[in-house]
Amino acid sequence: MSWLVEAWARATALAPPLPLLTAAATGLVALAVVAWHPSWRAWRTALVLAHEGGHGLVAALAGRRLRGIRLHPDASAVTVSVGPARGPGVVAVLLAGYPAPALVGLGAAALLAAGRPAAVLWAVLLALALLAVQVRGWRAVGALAATALPTAAVTWWAPAPVLQSVAALLAWGLLLGAPRGVAELARSRRGGRGRGSDADQLARLTGVPGAVWVGVFALVVAAAAVWGGSLLLGVPG
Repeated sequence: MSWLVEAWARATALAPPLPLLTAAATGLVALAVVAWHPSWRAWRTALVLAHEGGHGLVAALAGRRLRGIRLHPDASAVTVSVGPARGPGVVAVLLAGYPAPALVGLGAAALLAAGRPAAVLWAVLLALALLAVQVRGWRAVGALAATALPTAAVTWWAPAPVLQSVAALLAWGLLLGAPRGVAELARSRRGGRGRGSDADQLARLTGVPGAVWVGVFALVVAAAAVWGGSLLLGVPG
């Protein structure tokens, strides 16, 4: 039980305020990762896991039965749940995916602003553990392991400044990556692809055009990025 006590102490430990230089530097690194196509392809998997986790969480809250999350070779994924084919629950599940990474990033930024970088990484590990119960296929399992193992190592052994830097990089990566994910959705729809996307499924269920739903996703992720960025940079609210 001693390791549980130590883990709790680490997760709840307070750290000094995030230095502005660290916040700015990690933001620039995250922006480069999101902007450069090869690194974006790797980081996009984390965004996809957060996206599908949003679907899964809301599906569970809506009373639907989860059947699993499967990651495809092109880094896309699908969350399968059983329940009514129409209704507010299905709409809520479809709405949850694209905003989920940005909202997770906003939560991470809020924890960092409160001086709790370790809590950010412990929350990530908890989320990955919950996802591990639902993922199907070796690709999804490999993606979870590739994320969880280094996160666990940093969380357990890294000193406070490294914890802050990693947590800030994670928060920035989610906040800045979510808008690119929505931009890719809009581009794929303009190119005639992605007709089975969340936006198009919402259009079929509600009668509201898919482009409107893409706009809703864009507004949510942009607002989260601005709010989260201001928290990380210490901009007065």
